[in-house]
Amino acid sequence: MAGKRNKVTFKSGGLELAGLLETPEQNVRGYALFAHCFTCGKDVAAASRISRALVNIGFAVFRFDFTGLGGSDGDFENTNFSSNVDDLVAAADFLRDNYEAPLLLIGHSLGGRAVLSAAHRIPEIAAVATVGAPADAEHVSKQFSAHVENIDAEGQAEVSLAGRPFTIKKQFLDDIRAENDDIENLRVPLLVMHSPIDSIVLIKEAEKIYTRAKHPKSFVTLDTADHLLTNKDDAQYVAELIAAWSQRYIDKASPIKEAEAGVTRGEVLVSEHNKAFTRTIQTDHHQWFADEPIDFGGDNLGPDPYEHLLAGLGACTSMTIRMYANRKKLALDDVKVTLSHSRQHGADCEHCDEEHSKVEVLARTIELVGDLTEEERQRLLEIADKCPVHKTLESKIVITTALAD
Repeated sequence: MAGKRNKVTFKSGGLELAGLLETPEQNVRGYALFAHCFTCGKDVAAASRISRALVNIGFAVFRFDFTGLGGSDGDFENTNFSSNVDDLVAAADFLRDNYEAPLLLIGHSLGGRAVLSAAHRIPEIAAVATVGAPADAEHVSKQFSAHVENIDAEGQAEVSLAGRPFTIKKQFLDDIRAENDDIENLRVPLLVMHSPIDSIVLIKEAEKIYTRAKHPKSFVTLDTADHLLTNKDDAQYVAELIAAWSQRYIDKASPIKEAEAGVTRGEVLVSEHNKAFTRTIQTDHHQWFADEPIDFGGDNLGPDPYEHLLAGLGACTSMTIRMYANRKKLALDDVKVTLSHSRQHGADCEHCDEEHSKVEVLARTIELVGDLTEEERQRLLEIADKCPVHKTLESKIVITTALAD
């Protein structure tokens, strides 16, 4: 299932960070925020593969470059673990303001440790998953251990990480050495995933995280995966694990599931899903999205208002035909109704008059499949005009509007 990819930017600490939001074509199960590994970027293989796999099973995933990395502004040498956590919180704020607050935090390597620290600052978070994460941020100093003494003495040093040069300052070391109890105070369910052959972050780090965390918590071994999940099958496996594990927590916390209460049978409640065009529609037992196409400024997460109108007429037409055919025991195997909306000028419309030079036309084409006589087909065509929604639309309609108390 192909998803949509939107490149976006947002502010963190006055700097502009580059992000990528991937959403599924159909309704979103929930929004996930992904934190990449140390000195990596949002497009590293593990991040892109896990994100793509999650999108394919219904999640919207937002990943971004931390300050000073990839397409984001700032200097890496002036960042630290705390600034990474601040970037995550800023990314969550961006999602909340423009789309929907994230319910799921996913972090890889040091990004995994960052999401453990950020979770308590994002109130909507319902679950946290880590992949190959260290129990403490200071663990990352092992990647440049030969330079630590020099950094402490000189204030900074240039180190090589994954074949690229980076300047590490003493403030970075001081920051990652700070103790915290983020894991002990994690208030949401935790999934810890780690490979027993991870040579960058040893599996004993996963044991530390699991021991320090409170229930509910889960641990899954990634068998033969390497630290960067370079095998796409491993990334797919991680995504499927996250989706299956988080479902019970995400579904309970979903704002679609928790839309305002008090909608009775026959009522429809439409609430803002974001501050653009996406809307959550709720009845007494169902929820779904309305939206506008991307080229109209929407996110295309659901049908537009006119498509909803046509859907109501089409569904009612199909149901009415089926009810009649069943009652009369007609050999109707299937019924398909295709609808469209247009505005026609009087010169092109036989139903227009001088007073109404233009008219709204709902064109309906009905396909009847089955061993039916011509007489039966014509009768079913007549029955289509008797559907309740059809009658409502052709009757005099009065729409009243009032402000809620």
